[in-house]
Amino acid sequence: MLMTNLESVPGRTIVRHLGLVQGSTVRAKNIGRDIMAGLKNLVGGELKGYTELLQEARQEALERLTQQAAEVGANAVLNVRFTTSSVAQGAAELLAYGTAVELD
Repeated sequence: MLMTNLESVPGRTIVRHLGLVQGSTVRAKNIGRDIMAGLKNLVGGELKGYTELLQEARQEALERLTQQAAEVGANAVLNVRFTTSSVAQGAAELLAYGTAVELD
């Protein structure tokens, strides 16, 4: 499955527009990461536990987006974007969305 943040793929033609597809995941912080982040806040630097958590969430959201695109018959997803929102204290949704298309 081709995924891009571009609105088109150079050298390829959109044969069918299949609509909006999305994939999301809701993740909560865990106590281990919170403790390490609290300590890191004292000395500064990257919060690697949270970096890893967000990377895992992005990957899961993209996998779900890809699955939904395949279900509607797409071979590409264009204009892929990410967004986040808080859904509860200490938990956030990461949403990946884009336009499912069939390219030649």
